[in-house]
Amino acid sequence: MLINCVVYQNGTKLADIPVSEISDYITRPDAFVWVALQDATPAELEEMQEEFGLHELAVEDARHGHQRPKIEEYGTSLFAVLHLVEVSPEKPKELNVGEVNVFTGSNYVLSVRNRSQKGFLGVRERCEREPELLRNGSGFVLYALMDAVVDRYFPILDGFETELETIEKEIFTKGTARLNIERLYELKGRVMVLKHAVAPLLEGASKLHGGRVPHICAGVQDYFRDVVDHLSRINALIDTMRDTIGTAIQVNLAMATIEESEITKRLAAWASIFAVCTAFVGVWGMNFEHMPELKWQYGYPMALGVIAVTCALLYWQFKKARWL
Repeated sequence: MLINCVVYQNGTKLADIPVSEISDYITRPDAFVWVALQDATPAELEEMQEEFGLHELAVEDARHGHQRPKIEEYGTSLFAVLHLVEVSPEKPKELNVGEVNVFTGSNYVLSVRNRSQKGFLGVRERCEREPELLRNGSGFVLYALMDAVVDRYFPILDGFETELETIEKEIFTKGTARLNIERLYELKGRVMVLKHAVAPLLEGASKLHGGRVPHICAGVQDYFRDVVDHLSRINALIDTMRDTIGTAIQVNLAMATIEESEITKRLAAWASIFAVCTAFVGVWGMNFEHMPELKWQYGYPMALGVIAVTCALLYWQFKKARWL
């Protein structure tokens, strides 16, 4: 579905144009066309391929989707795949992973957004408010799109950190070890989703500043360096969080072991107490004719008293040893 198709010249919006007129504008000097598509059909991609002369392999990747984040050069053009990671509105504990494919040439930018609800209208408005930067052409638009995608990772990462802190506060609460481990593993899975979006993109974006860079990015290298800095920061925070989650899982496993050990101690203590009772009752319960205190009128209370005192002493010893 076509979202918009706009031509810019010298950093200023010239006009909204139909797709059929794209070829009339991309040959103008200092002009470029910015087209945005959402969940594009094969027919729409084929039409854009004809208008802009897109490379077949890049179009095939955009057609099939589910690509690893990357930035590839095809002659004088660039093809970027970015993951759009969004929190599911229905299930806050789940992440939706969309994708935006950006085709960038010296006189065009084509963004194809798939499986995502959040658009990039704010990016277009930002670029139009900065005509001096927009004069850098399609390279600046590519930076603005990448910057918007990367900025959306920060709130998700902040949410992960808040959730991890909440779990950490409950680590030493008795009876929560199993639940904490389940929550930590589930959080680790979502952290890895973000990791898979960030790490490959960091590798690709590093090629867009310093040394030999694509011609369309030459004028905005400093801006791409800023994107790389943000990605590096996010990647480092993710690695730190993964280590923290791993440590928290180990602590919870240790707490579960300690809780099981305490339960075993309690059971062993009570079993010992009842074993002594059983031993006394077993001896006095034997039906022999000649037994001490058999004919004594206080023999029964005495036997119960001995059992009670012995059990009380054992209970006191186990309590002192913190087994009960």
